[in-house]
Amino acid sequence: MAQPGSAYSLEKRDEKISSHTLTVLVDNEPGVLARVIGLFSGRGYNIDSLTVSETEHEAHLSRITIVTSGPPMVIEQIQHQLERLVPVHSVTDLTVKGNPIERELAMVKVAGLGEKRVEALRLAEAFRASVIDASTEHFVFEITGKQSKIDQFIVLMQPLGLVEVSRTGLAAISRGPERM
Repeated sequence: MAQPGSAYSLEKRDEKISSHTLTVLVDNEPGVLARVIGLFSGRGYNIDSLTVSETEHEAHLSRITIVTSGPPMVIEQIQHQLERLVPVHSVTDLTVKGNPIERELAMVKVAGLGEKRVEALRLAEAFRASVIDASTEHFVFEITGKQSKIDQFIVLMQPLGLVEVSRTGLAAISRGPERM
């Protein structure tokens, strides 16, 4: 136990936990995603959002976009551990780089009749959501935008007959002319 005036303090540091968007450029080959995810699960880090897609077909490269949260020291540790993985070409913390463009797509199924149906359509128009499937008893809306916009749309659809939601996860890119 630390004594008053001791050089060592046992007080818990007040480290602020923040969300970070990391992009990881990797070889597009079997098992790469499992290695990246294994790094997170093996160390007890949480993934809030994950998207993966081949971005450069000729070079056989894929881009993994990961949203995770933690204190600055943990985020830095995650970044360094990702950089050490063999199939990883680069890791960029878009949050630190500054003001990335972030979007997500969601499909939202709503079932309702009468006034609830009319209200769901009115709100969808206000949120610029498109109707991609419809019957006399339901709609499926497609909505894109910031995660907060999609969250708000889902909350508003709940009392109107929300049935199901499918979300893609965050896609992000840095601003400016240079590559990641």
